[in-house]
Amino acid sequence: MHEIASIESSASLNPLDTFARRHIGPDAAEQAAMLELVGAENLDVLIDAAVPENIRLQRPLDLPEAIGESAALTELKGLAAKNKVFKNYIGMGYSDTLTPPVIQRNILENPGWYTAYTPYQAEISQGRMEALLNFQTMIMDLTALEIANASLLDEATAAAEAMHLTLSVRKPGTVDVIFVSELCHPQTIALVKTRAQPLDIEVVVGDHTTFDFAVKPFAVLVQYPATDGSVFDYAEFVEKAHVANALAIVAADLLALTLLKAPGEFGADVAIGSSQRFGVPLGFGGPHAGYMATRDIYKRSMPGRLIGVSVDSEGNPAMRLSLQTREQHIRRDKATSNICTAQVLLAVIASTYAVYHGPEGLKAIATRVSQLTDALAIGLRQGGVNILNASYFDTLRVAPADTNLVLKIAASKRINLRDFGDGTLGISLDETTTAADVATLLSLFGIQKTVATLGGDGLPKGLLRSSDFLKASVFNTHHSETELLRYLKRLENRDLSLTTSMIPLGSCTMKLNATAEMFPVTWPEFGKLHPFAPLDQVEGYLELFSQLENWLAEITGFASVSLQPNSGAQGEYAGLLAVREYHAAQGQSHRRVCLIPTSAHGTNPASAAMAGFKIVPVACDAAGNINVDDLRSKAAAHANDLAALMITYPSTHGVFEETIREICDIIHANGGQVYMDGANMNAQVGLCRPGDIGVDVCHLNLHKTFCIPHGGGGPGVGPIGVAEHLKPFLPGHPALGTKGAVSAAPWGSSSIDVISWMYIRMMGAGGLKLATEIAILNANYIARRLEPYFPVLYKGKNGLVAHECILDTRGFKATAGIEVEDIAKRLMDYGFHAPTMSWPVPGTLMVEPTESESKAELDRFCDAMIAIHGEIQAIERGEADRKVNVLKKAPHTAQALLSDKWDRPYSREQAAYPAPWTRAYKFWPAVGRIDNVYGDRNLVCSCLPMEAY
Repeated sequence: MHEIASIESSASLNPLDTFARRHIGPDAAEQAAMLELVGAENLDVLIDAAVPENIRLQRPLDLPEAIGESAALTELKGLAAKNKVFKNYIGMGYSDTLTPPVIQRNILENPGWYTAYTPYQAEISQGRMEALLNFQTMIMDLTALEIANASLLDEATAAAEAMHLTLSVRKPGTVDVIFVSELCHPQTIALVKTRAQPLDIEVVVGDHTTFDFAVKPFAVLVQYPATDGSVFDYAEFVEKAHVANALAIVAADLLALTLLKAPGEFGADVAIGSSQRFGVPLGFGGPHAGYMATRDIYKRSMPGRLIGVSVDSEGNPAMRLSLQTREQHIRRDKATSNICTAQVLLAVIASTYAVYHGPEGLKAIATRVSQLTDALAIGLRQGGVNILNASYFDTLRVAPADTNLVLKIAASKRINLRDFGDGTLGISLDETTTAADVATLLSLFGIQKTVATLGGDGLPKGLLRSSDFLKASVFNTHHSETELLRYLKRLENRDLSLTTSMIPLGSCTMKLNATAEMFPVTWPEFGKLHPFAPLDQVEGYLELFSQLENWLAEITGFASVSLQPNSGAQGEYAGLLAVREYHAAQGQSHRRVCLIPTSAHGTNPASAAMAGFKIVPVACDAAGNINVDDLRSKAAAHANDLAALMITYPSTHGVFEETIREICDIIHANGGQVYMDGANMNAQVGLCRPGDIGVDVCHLNLHKTFCIPHGGGGPGVGPIGVAEHLKPFLPGHPALGTKGAVSAAPWGSSSIDVISWMYIRMMGAGGLKLATEIAILNANYIARRLEPYFPVLYKGKNGLVAHECILDTRGFKATAGIEVEDIAKRLMDYGFHAPTMSWPVPGTLMVEPTESESKAELDRFCDAMIAIHGEIQAIERGEADRKVNVLKKAPHTAQALLSDKWDRPYSREQAAYPAPWTRAYKFWPAVGRIDNVYGDRNLVCSCLPMEAY
């Protein structure tokens, strides 16, 4: 007889949907082959040689054991079930909305959209840039202002950015004071205060009807409609502001603007707000796309990204990022903002919502909301309930006889109202509200009434909109699902994403965004919660946040983590604020000097400037490391005023610096704090921890290391981890009774935190460590394969790189007239997005393969680069023309190749099919090389007529 094995001990019965093997690209045999080329016996030998011994973590991470995909989804479903999905009438800038299923399935849940990168390579980003151009046009039309950007992080952040804009273009005779109406949303007031404090700007909060302009503010900010629902005519107030040389900022509700006079029509200089109610789920606070529009004269001071229309090499219209000289990656501490991550995916959803409904559809939605609010107001008045705001669009502020009783009845019916805390309640209706809902709302006040009475007068007659909007054909064409589906597919096909090929961008970590990680984002238990819902309704979220914060704290070695910052740049800013406030608490608020290596990412000096620090650059040595002698000298010279050092680790040059502990010790010895930019955390997880090295604060990019997708340039999450002494200075929020908010919602972009939760839960400590090791292996494999053709610029002491490498292409300018941009554009013909171009060293390519790419894909990329090297050699040998060749004319579009006119000294076949795989599948660049100079000189940032395309 055979002995029967116990079920518990049978390995064959273990779950088969384990995740690490799906996430990590190379299998064991591929790893062995790659290790052989790199010259390491095994992974342990490679890591020992690449990562300094004195920073290595000597134990496994203390994380829950990895579980399979289905088990993780089941566990997360259990957390989701602890959330209570109430009907929300809270308002405060957040409204429930109906996401059209065609948009949810084909944008929000479509990797063709959510895995694309920021459109820095414009020729292969035309689809999402067209959608962003639609967004800009929508904002410009609805606000009646002349230029709009391609999204900001949220409404409150947009208000703070508007403060910076108006400060930078301030009129003579004004002082460092901004007036903010007390009827702005509380989170907006809080964020403006946070941003103003480091810059020594005084924020005066009060009644706009009685404000004395003798204060001489440089700007004023009002809400339209106000947070209590009132619709004010701000024309006279704005005129007074202009007479006093102040600029006027209006925070406006986009849906209301379909019925109300636009801010630009009553003199506003800047309009800001959120596009959330245009089809973007509440998500307990985000991600949502903020917006900003302003006058044309201020376009060079406007923060964020700006899509403009230029022409390509064939003279055809083509879109690109315009006026980039405003941005932090060029202007550093003189930039218009520190923003790096926008909210592209959400802006695309909002603009497509407008495309789908069109101007008449949007007006119909707004009219219905307005009429239902009228019906509610009439019913309440007839029932004897006092309504405090005489005018309104979708929000009423009421004073019931017994506020607590109304709230108790509402809770029993799973309804949330806004409690102003003074005996009054707010009721905000939205697109999802029905007549039956209004009847239910009336019943909360003891009013039993069938809702049929319409025709109220909530909207002031003198403020009704008479101007047209969304006249461009794109907003008047795609109103059937068939037409919209085809339009979206056309746009998707004009973009290169991870569905096409690897995107080897150094410092940007374009890794797998797994389907199992993405599923929960659209679960209603996560997507339909209001950010200011009572905390006893969001127990699942709170438990998830606690677990994720603890996991990230363990991974980084810090005492505590805040999830609030909703981008990497916001994380940088929040971390620097914590440092600033810590020094102030020690009675050393004079510490304002921030040391930053010359190689740093541009957001570092931009964030430091926003936090009120004085930037002092630190030199790098020939190997790309921080020059420790220069650091020691400058730290000593500024010892009395030293606030912080900002570093990136591994270094921006892709190397584990051996002196990192010494660097931290030097700063601490001179009274400063060490801030680490966590952009390169993908090389550390499971191997070393910033908190153990001596770092005091570090932001993480969940949209890099922890698998939240880049979404075409946003969303992102940038939590910060801090040492014990900095815990009291983590971001707070007015909704929680604390100060220091850096994002509009208490936990920032909450709904996409579930992605990182799933990633860590499915990988476990072993999977995370292996992912880091494979990321380092993949980078060294590429470096070794390509070094005979493109010198690897920086290496560690054992000739190895970290998780990325810098390829030097500068020599080809002299030998063949080839620039790094020519290589980047030619890679498109091979079906690849270029690596990070000309940063941190001009004329180079920084490659980061991540752990998710297989050996076959790495080899395909290397083969493309080697083939391009061969094309450069042909120029060097005189076999190809120096000015007219496949690199200078790249990328090659189907239109150009099929043209009757072909006058180039190389074949169409060489142009179109430079590698075998391009015959099996060809990704065609949508346009030829774009003329950047023409685009900036002839700035067009709204939709052209269809015939122009």
